[in-house]
Amino acid sequence: MFNHAPPDYCCPFCLLVAGVENEHVRSVQTDIVYRGSTVLAFIAAKQWPNNRGHVLVIPATHFENLYDLPDALGADIHRVARRVAIAMKTAYGCAGVSTRQHNESAGNQDVWHYHLHVFPRYPGDDLYGSRGAFLPAGERARYARRLRAALDETVHEDGV
Repeated sequence: MFNHAPPDYCCPFCLLVAGVENEHVRSVQTDIVYRGSTVLAFIAAKQWPNNRGHVLVIPATHFENLYDLPDALGADIHRVARRVAIAMKTAYGCAGVSTRQHNESAGNQDVWHYHLHVFPRYPGDDLYGSRGAFLPAGERARYARRLRAALDETVHEDGV
């Protein structure tokens, strides 16, 4: 409907889902904290200084943005985001969580594959006033291990 990816776009999130690691993909397989049939969640390569360990939740199939996303898949994404948010409370001891999602260039979308951010929040963390920077894979792996362990301990009635 309202798509902006160039015709030759190489989607880094589709490559991550497929298990490909190359120059188009900053994220690596060790970043993944949840993999289901329709949804993938992983520690984001770009991290904010006071909100480290933030996660992206994406559909396993390519949809560019919210406008294209099927309703049922949106529900799957939010079930996983909820589970990740609860696990963050355990793994990181954060005081809360924030989610955000961007569409189109004017909405600050910078990867042309739908993704929902889940941020751990702390008092005075200045999330919206700070800038993100790419974190090395080794540092992201520490957050991924902690979050995976918390997700493994969490059992929910919804089966996610």
